Amino acid sequence: MTRKRRSFSAAEKAAAVRKHLVDKVPVSQIADQMQVQPTLIHNWVNAVMSQAERAFETPRSTKAGKVKTDRTVIELREKLIAKNEVISELMEENIRSKKDNGEL
Repeated sequence: MTRKRRSFSAAEKAAAVRKHLVDKVPVSQIADQMQVQPTLIHNWVNAVMSQAERAFETPRSTKAGKVKTDRTVIELREKLIAKNEVISELMEENIRSKKDNGEL
């Protein structure tokens, strides 16, 4: 007899974390109500705490980060194109030298 794995929605997880952080309900009591291990509730709390700085980001700072990321992507693409051109030239030179030496 196997037990089917349950999944919880983001709203359910958030409600459990709020109960613990705001209402000061012990994790063990929340875990008993939800019929899960207390470590699962602790994992959800840790996930919320690790991303707390995202709550204070403004759209302006997010947009600036996106522009910086876009600029980085463009620069990396340009580097890749230049690298591919150099590799292509080296391969052509290598093939020419092999033909001259009679290796091909």
